[in-house]
Amino acid sequence: MFNEKIPAHFVQYAADILGDTSSGLSGSEIVFATGAYAVEYDVNIPHPSYPFEAPNKRTALYENLRAFSGPQQYRIIKELCDHRSFSVVPSKDRKELKVRLVTRYAHLAPEGTTSEINETLIEETRHWLDCCPEALALYNGALEKYEHGVFHRNLLDDLRLALEKLLCAVFANDKSLENQIRFVGAYIRHRDGSAELANMFVKLVDYYAKYHNSYVKHDDSVIEEEIEFIFEITSSFMKHLIRLGVED
Repeated sequence: MFNEKIPAHFVQYAADILGDTSSGLSGSEIVFATGAYAVEYDVNIPHPSYPFEAPNKRTALYENLRAFSGPQQYRIIKELCDHRSFSVVPSKDRKELKVRLVTRYAHLAPEGTTSEINETLIEETRHWLDCCPEALALYNGALEKYEHGVFHRNLLDDLRLALEKLLCAVFANDKSLENQIRFVGAYIRHRDGSAELANMFVKLVDYYAKYHNSYVKHDDSVIEEEIEFIFEITSSFMKHLIRLGVED
């Protein structure tokens, strides 16, 4: 796997977005960022200083990225999507780049740098949640706590509240999660979902709410081995509900 590289056409696609003339990284930021990775990985890059000998910054970024191994490219592109110089709210192009990266090349993720949660599901869910900023902020907060291995009760509270806020947005009300359950089945059936899926969804959300009421009141009640599952099922709930609304 170490010898496998991300295909040149995808690296070019990433460089075009991350080095975009008006909304991308500056030339000096590209050199500084890729230079830091070059030092860390002991890699020689063709453009180690600025100004560089390249026709434009997109080319400089592309050629620097090509100097790294596949796992290194994966990490660098993923982290550059969230570079501190960018707005906290990611652009549509950078979101799509990150989703495509983790969907196609997650097998190149360096060991020890990814969480146990399905990374493709996480990025797709964040992409779909763009329509509901309040839910997205809570979801991102839960993800950050998970990645740092702290505040288990709080991160589950964040997930529950993120789902609740999404349902409030979908159903245009301000009801609690428990009081939204009766709307879920009708929402799915109205959008040509099967009766079986609608009934299953209702049962799952009902048990989901009961689970949180039983186990999330105190940190010592949280079963750590179950957090990954709760994170992924919450993500699947939200992703499917939003897609139904978009396709309606």
